[in-house]
Amino acid sequence: MHMGDKEILKDALSSQKFITANYNNYAGECANLQLRNQMLSILKEEHTLQSDIFNEMYNRGWYKVSPAEKQKISTAKTTYPPQPKA
Repeated sequence: MHMGDKEILKDALSSQKFITANYNNYAGECANLQLRNQMLSILKEEHTLQSDIFNEMYNRGWYKVSPAEKQKISTAKTTYPPQPKA
């Protein structure tokens, strides 16, 4: 079966979601600070790749995003207020 651009990007985005989830877990469970910082650096790179793929799909009309309803935004702001910086 031949995969077109849409299918390739969809597969790449799915893979990036999996990869970022794993690096997030790895970074959160590192006891060694140097290793943790390296994992966080890799995680940032992977999130950038994921964002690039998402934006390409979105720009081509292959990833639809519905605007958030004002009531849902208001509820989220109440439920998850910003935390003061330590």
